[in-house]
Amino acid sequence: MIRVAQLGLVLAAAGLWVASRMTWVEVTSFDGLGQPQTVALSGGTWSTVLAPLAVLLLATAAAALAVRGWSLRLLAVLVAVASAAMAYLALSLWLVRDVAVRASHLVEAPVANLIDSDRHYGGAVITMLAAVVTLAAAVLLMRSAKTAGAARYQRKKVAAQVPEPDAEMSERMIWDALDEGRDPTGPDNKGR
Repeated sequence: MIRVAQLGLVLAAAGLWVASRMTWVEVTSFDGLGQPQTVALSGGTWSTVLAPLAVLLLATAAAALAVRGWSLRLLAVLVAVASAAMAYLALSLWLVRDVAVRASHLVEAPVANLIDSDRHYGGAVITMLAAVVTLAAAVLLMRSAKTAGAARYQRKKVAAQVPEPDAEMSERMIWDALDEGRDPTGPDNKGR
């Protein structure tokens, strides 16, 4: 499950990178001196957090290999929060009534000079899809942390049932006994 979650995080990061390069808003302004100017605002300009979120997703994909247990659960929660942030960024383009005011600040043109503003939803759709994939990856990471914890409990349970010293022990059972502080070769197997 961790490999699938990692693949999802990498795909979501790639989607965010693509969305940050796409045009989200176009704004046309006219200052009365020359021709009207149309400026295209990319996703990286409109929502400056898209590229850092993509880097965060790549970092969590790599970190998923190194952490287990509670650390993996915390990582899954972080990924879920990132997913919520991505969904917010995508929805904000749809829900904001007038993008002209924000666009005027970004292009450094007075609001009075704005003639027209136009939204392009392609980048927001990709960002929303990345948010859904990221949320699915967070769920998979949480489930794999739960599964890994259950498997570790089963290993400890099996290791606790160490056979008598004269019975044949596998190399894994010897290492498990040593990890628990017991001497598998001693007469009472208690490490004394």
